Amino acid sequence: MEYIKNKIIKGYDLKKKEAVELYKGIDTERLYEIANDVRKFFMGNKVSLCTIMNAKSGQCSEDCKYCAQSSHYETNIEEYPLISKEDAITRAKENISYGVNHFSLVTSGKGLIGKDFEKIIDIYKELSINFPELKLCASHGIISYDQAKKLKEAGVTTYHHNLESSKRFYKEICTTHSYNDRVNTILNAQKAGLSVCSGGIIGMGETIFDRINMAYELKKLKIKSIPINILKPVKGTPYEHKNKLKPEEILKTIAIFRLILPKAYIRFAGGRSFLGKYEAKGFEAGVNGALVGNYLTTIGNKIEEDIEMIKEMGFEIL
Repeated sequence: MEYIKNKIIKGYDLKKKEAVELYKGIDTERLYEIANDVRKFFMGNKVSLCTIMNAKSGQCSEDCKYCAQSSHYETNIEEYPLISKEDAITRAKENISYGVNHFSLVTSGKGLIGKDFEKIIDIYKELSINFPELKLCASHGIISYDQAKKLKEAGVTTYHHNLESSKRFYKEICTTHSYNDRVNTILNAQKAGLSVCSGGIIGMGETIFDRINMAYELKKLKIKSIPINILKPVKGTPYEHKNKLKPEEILKTIAIFRLILPKAYIRFAGGRSFLGKYEAKGFEAGVNGALVGNYLTTIGNKIEEDIEMIKEMGFEIL
């Protein structure tokens, strides 16, 4: 498969049929090597790290079947309203102390409106003034173009909004809003001049065709930061009994994403602990970004441990 790698390096766009054939047919170690070579050629050895803060938890009106924060399910998570400006500043300082310069506030719910949206804008303005070295990201569900403009004016540089899966499979995940609602939010953010971070979750029962279709949908939207989450079944949700993905399937999916999206930051996000001793292998199969620290409703790796592992592998942290 050396010729495929060389074609991609020369600017060739991998076709869907080829992506499926690579996933199904090639030796896994060889697939990882090809993805790693493509990553090195286009992206070098730089790794992008980011952290998130759960800024509003629980009582979400949406029925996403994977989510612990949905009010449709009994998951016994901690619930609280929008955090204070002081709490956001404290977490931002922690980020800076570790040398992680991407920081995102994430809120539950279909979207922020009214006083909550005004409050989050005020928080971003304060963070932007006090910590100019931080790249502020935001994740507040479905937003309008006007809201996107206000976020940018407040100092936000990136909006995060996952597609979650392919257009075909999305109706199996959620019924309270549509796949097109998600795409329109991405387009609103881009129109307002924000960068967009968007990816999805694997292990929800989708096929490899769905994963590959999602990768191409992200490519069409020109997304350059792509978090890949691995489903962690949450008790009380409809997906609590889903089988956990095996490491090989996770790594092969990552490698295919790299070949389809050679110039993107492919990010480890939630659930990467399922890789166990193979976690570092992800960085040799196409990954060059990671969400570090505590995640929304689960505990992630310690930031210092991630940084140590990444540097030991010869990467440079942005």
